[in-house]
Amino acid sequence: MLKVNEELCIGCGICEESCPFGAIEIENGCAVIGESCNLCGACIETCEVEALTLEVERTAKLDTDDWSGILVYCEYRQGELAPVSLELLGIGRALADKRKVKLSAVLIGYETGEVGEELIGYGADIVYRVDHEALGVFTDENYCAVLTDLIKEHKPEIVLAGATAIGRSFIPGVATTLNAGLTADCTQLEIREEDGALLQTRPAFGGNVMATIVCESSRPQMSTVRPKVMKALEFDGERKGEIVDIVPSPAQLKSRVKVLEIVVEEAANVNIQEADILVSGGRGLESAKGFELIRQLADMIDARVSASRAVVDAGWIPYPHQVGQTGKTVAPQLYIACGISGAVQHAAGMQSAETIVAINRDKNAPIFDIADYGIVGDLFEIIPRLMSKIEERR
Repeated sequence: MLKVNEELCIGCGICEESCPFGAIEIENGCAVIGESCNLCGACIETCEVEALTLEVERTAKLDTDDWSGILVYCEYRQGELAPVSLELLGIGRALADKRKVKLSAVLIGYETGEVGEELIGYGADIVYRVDHEALGVFTDENYCAVLTDLIKEHKPEIVLAGATAIGRSFIPGVATTLNAGLTADCTQLEIREEDGALLQTRPAFGGNVMATIVCESSRPQMSTVRPKVMKALEFDGERKGEIVDIVPSPAQLKSRVKVLEIVVEEAANVNIQEADILVSGGRGLESAKGFELIRQLADMIDARVSASRAVVDAGWIPYPHQVGQTGKTVAPQLYIACGISGAVQHAAGMQSAETIVAINRDKNAPIFDIADYGIVGDLFEIIPRLMSKIEERR
């Protein structure tokens, strides 16, 4: 916390002027710290009489030996299991085998049916199933309370969740309640041999570097992972596991939020992450009208339309079509990039595609460095000729 030494403070007001959050006021010739202070320390640097100090609360060293196992939150919403849940079980199984511990899954929702058995078939040893009518509609408070209490009871050393709208909404609250470290949007997870710490790799500085983060002194080690980054295991109907049904307590079901209605936006149905073929447009389309040509090609080969961030920011196509670090991560069988330069932020979202075809006028465009096939030329000439050839083959 930020403290003021009243004997040293001269009430000059410099700290008040330097505070970017307006958290300091001069009262009766002395600085007073308000509730909006976020401990940034800007005022400390400006105080010439050194009347301000930042005291860090020290916590007892955590006994990491009390924590064991891998736990995956498997997202279930409106009668469907999010595909990222199975992808997380895949990487979770690998981490659990390396640590020689059990892999658990948490399933929260209502009328989940045989999803618990499905999770076992995809790698889980134990499924904690919390099935209740009050949990049929997602709210941060309910889901946070249920998952937090499960973690406190079973003490897994690693907790994984999908970086989906739901995961990004309530998982940070779980981490805060547990005073645990959380790394968001991970693209790679590994175990460090010498101490079993989780190495969590994610893009940083706008995707220009990859940072590996380690939470050595807190448990659980928590990560959210973007969809389509990890690979799900093949389903094994012969796998055996345990399903533990848990009845939520009244306290876990209390919420200050009441969901009155769920409205599915039409654009939300654009699921480019599940597409086998994507035709993606970039700034080289020159205008929103350029997407008419992209859509014609996509319709011809039963593909979906995606885009780079530049054209989404320009308003040429809605955000659900965006591929890249700030959009969706995709891994289709075929990705056709039309007029996309291939900046690292975009490449981070599509480089896992099985086959990448790039069409660009600039022969030095970075997209050609990751493309399997490259065509240098005007896309407004190449795409019509490509469609003509497809029609001939048919």
